[in-house]
Amino acid sequence: MEKKKLISICLAFAVFFIIILLPNPESLPIAGQRALAILALAVILWVTEAVSYPVSAAIIVVLITVCIGLSPTIEDPSVTYTSQGALKLAFGGFSSSAVGLVAGALFIAAAMEITGLHKRLALFIMSKVGTKTSSLVFGTILVSIILALFVPSATARAGTIIPILMGIVAAFSLPKTSRLAALLIITAVQSISIWNIGIKTAAAQNMVGLGFMEQAFGSNITWGQWFIYAAPWSIIMSIFLFFIMNKLIKPEIGELEGGKEIISAQLKELGKISTKELRLIIISLVLLVLWATEGILHPFDSTTVTIAAVAYMLFPGIGIFSWKEVESKIPWGTIIVFAIGISLGTVLLQTQGASWLSENTLEAVGLTSMPLIFIIMILTLFNILIHLGFASATSLASAFIPIVIALVASMEPTSFNGPGLVLIQQFAISFGFLLPVSAPQNMLAYGTGAFTTKDLLKSGIPITIVGYALIVIFSLTYWQWVGLL
Repeated sequence: MEKKKLISICLAFAVFFIIILLPNPESLPIAGQRALAILALAVILWVTEAVSYPVSAAIIVVLITVCIGLSPTIEDPSVTYTSQGALKLAFGGFSSSAVGLVAGALFIAAAMEITGLHKRLALFIMSKVGTKTSSLVFGTILVSIILALFVPSATARAGTIIPILMGIVAAFSLPKTSRLAALLIITAVQSISIWNIGIKTAAAQNMVGLGFMEQAFGSNITWGQWFIYAAPWSIIMSIFLFFIMNKLIKPEIGELEGGKEIISAQLKELGKISTKELRLIIISLVLLVLWATEGILHPFDSTTVTIAAVAYMLFPGIGIFSWKEVESKIPWGTIIVFAIGISLGTVLLQTQGASWLSENTLEAVGLTSMPLIFIIMILTLFNILIHLGFASATSLASAFIPIVIALVASMEPTSFNGPGLVLIQQFAISFGFLLPVSAPQNMLAYGTGAFTTKDLLKSGIPITIVGYALIVIFSLTYWQWVGLL
C-alpha cells in the first residue's frame, strides 16, 4: 500500500477514536456522537481516496453495526440498539426507492453501450451541426443535453462523447494536446455537469438528495417538477458555456474542411439501425414520457417505471440483453456505495447527530437569523468550496444534505418552502466545474491528455461564478414564482 494512503487511513481512524472518546455533550445523544465519528472517518476516506468507495462502504457498515449497536436508543436510553437493530440501519439505504432508480439507470446505460445507440445518436447530432469549431462546440453541448435525457449516468455520457470528439480531432491530423481537443473535451464535461443539475435522472447524487428529502419531509419531487425547477437554469448556463468556451480557448483552425464527411463516414460504419436499437429507442422514449408525466397522467413514480423497463429489456426474445450479457457491465460497487451513503445520512438524522452538527456550526454563526437569500448564498458558497475536496458528488450529498435538512428543520420555516432550500443545495452539489478530481467525468476526460488542470480551472472559474450568480438570481425570482421557495 502507498505510504500516503496508509497515513490517510491512520488519520481517519485516529479522528474517529478521538471523537468517540471526547466527553459527550448533554445536547448530543451517545449514538449521535458515534454517528458523527463515523461520518468524520468516512469523509477523510472519501476525500483522500485512501481506499476504494466499496471498501469504505464495508467499513461504514461494520462501524454502524458495532458503534450504534452498543449505543443507547434515543427513545429509551436504558436499552441499546443491538447489533441486529444497527445492522438494519446500516443496510436501510437499500430499501430506498432511490437505489432502485440508480440501479435501473445503470442497466439503461449498459443497454446503450451494448447496442451502440448512444454513439449513433451522438454522431447523428454532430453530423448536422456544421464544421466550424463554434458549431462543433454547440453540437457538443447539444449532444450532452440529448444524452442526459436518455442516459442516466454522467460517466457513461462522457464515455460516449469523448472518444467521438477525440476521433474528430485525430481525423484532421491534430494532436490530442491541440487547442481544438481541449476546447471540445472541456466543453463536453462542463456541459455534462450542467445537465446533471437540469435533469433529475441524469446523476446518482440527485437520487441521494431526494432519498433524504423523501424520508425527512415525506414529499416526492417528480421528474417533471425537477425539470421545471432546474432545466431553465441549465439552459441559461449552457448558453453561457458556449460563449465562455469559444472566448477562452482559441483552436488552431476555425473550420474543419470535410469534417461533415468524416463524421458521416463514422456514422456509416455503424451500419443500419438494429432491431435491438429500435427497441431501445422505443423504450427510452416511453420512459421519458412516463418520467415527465409522473403524477399527471399516471400514478407511477420514476423508480417503478425504470425497473419495469429493465425487466422488459431482460425479457427473453423481445428484450435488449440477457442477464449474462449485462451482468459484467454493471458497476455493482456503485450501487453498494450509493445505498450505504443513504444509510449513513439516515443514521445521522435519526441519532440527532446531523441536527447537533447543524446547531453547533451553521446555526452557531447566526445563519438561521439571516434573510433567506443570504442563507442560500452562504450555504451554496460553502457547498462549492467543500466540493473541492470530494471526488464523488454522491459522497458529498451523503455528508452534506442531512446537515442542510437538520438546519431547515430547526428553522421551522413559515415564509418559505424548506424542502426547496434543500433542493437548491442538491443542485449546487453537482458544481464539479473546477478540478479534474471534482467529478468522475472530469477524470475520464483528463485521462485523454487533451487538457491540463490549468485549462479546466481557466474555464471552470467563470462557469462557477456564473452558476453561483444564477442560483442567487433564480432564488430571488424564478424559484419563488414557481413555488420552489
